[in-house]
Amino acid sequence: MKAMILAAGRGTRVRPLTHELPKPMIPIMGKPVMEFLVEELSRHGFNQIMVNTAHLAAGIENYFGDGRRWGVEIGYSFEGHLEEGELKALPVGSAGGLKRIQKFSGFFDDTFLVVCGDALIDLDLTTAVRQHWQSGAVASLVVDEVPHHRVSHYGVVVCDSEGRVTSFQEKPAEDEALSNQVNSGIYIFEPEILELIPDEVEFDIGSELIPLILARGLHMNAVRLPFNWIDIGQLSDYWNANQQLMQGQLRDVPMPGEEVLPGVWVGLNVDIDWENIQIEGPVYIGASCHIEAGCEIQGPTWIGHGCHLKSGARISRSILFEYSRIGGSGVVNESVVFGRNCVDKEGNPVQTEEMELDWVGDARDTEPAPAKAALK
Repeated sequence: MKAMILAAGRGTRVRPLTHELPKPMIPIMGKPVMEFLVEELSRHGFNQIMVNTAHLAAGIENYFGDGRRWGVEIGYSFEGHLEEGELKALPVGSAGGLKRIQKFSGFFDDTFLVVCGDALIDLDLTTAVRQHWQSGAVASLVVDEVPHHRVSHYGVVVCDSEGRVTSFQEKPAEDEALSNQVNSGIYIFEPEILELIPDEVEFDIGSELIPLILARGLHMNAVRLPFNWIDIGQLSDYWNANQQLMQGQLRDVPMPGEEVLPGVWVGLNVDIDWENIQIEGPVYIGASCHIEAGCEIQGPTWIGHGCHLKSGARISRSILFEYSRIGGSGVVNESVVFGRNCVDKEGNPVQTEEMELDWVGDARDTEPAPAKAALK
């Protein structure tokens, strides 16, 4: 079966992570969030996958290649052009990306699935497609319920007793929302809906295509299934996603490495003074990390490969990207560290009393080892 992963957005609400990484490449438990989706699609027989790219497209295309590592075929539709020797990204919207592919080759010739490249799901996609077929709809939305105070972040779905969508509100104010049932960004479409999308213009699925389908009186179905859905819309969602996965709240996502203590996993070639540190899982410590005596680590915490925690460093419920160095005065609490940046779980820069993060750095930025004496 065929599927489309939407991966062309700039990820502005997850800055500064997306200054250097396209949003689908943000690491969750050590691998890009989009990789979880590719694995899930492969498990359910979606073996032909198109991906639209734009912002920092090479990061996605070089990593996933032709998809053979996951037992699928992957193709790309770049949205932009070359200008004065540099690639300029020009996204055409989620629906516009579908239309661009269809106009180019007619790729979508049967029922197909559309998923966002920045969400984690453990949905039974096979059952979802079966429900779509049984409904006779030309389009289906997979829906989920969220607390009422969060409805303004999503498209709100209203449907009748048989699951037919009767109205849709794209990110309404909390007091105007007609339900707390929301669009998860997972769609099942028949090819004829692509005829509704105009050529060569920016066009969105949620705010434009769905209302157009309803306005035409076409049958749209709401698929309700139990599943876990972690939408990484903001940096706080990213922090929370890591917390949930490390606590085992998403099916089929095991911790990597070797479990050396209850709730503590490590990669290869680590140098850790186990006798003189305090550690409480779940914690992952990546390959070639150096954890000195006197450190305190409280989980859920992810420490990427090549990190160096100097004596006295305290880390709790945080994410350290690879090669992070935390000095002895460093206190990282519910935060994300990458490069020389440290932000709290809401994305706000962490500041010390001196306003300088001199205790955050790159573990590779060290003085060279002294040269050995020449042999006589």
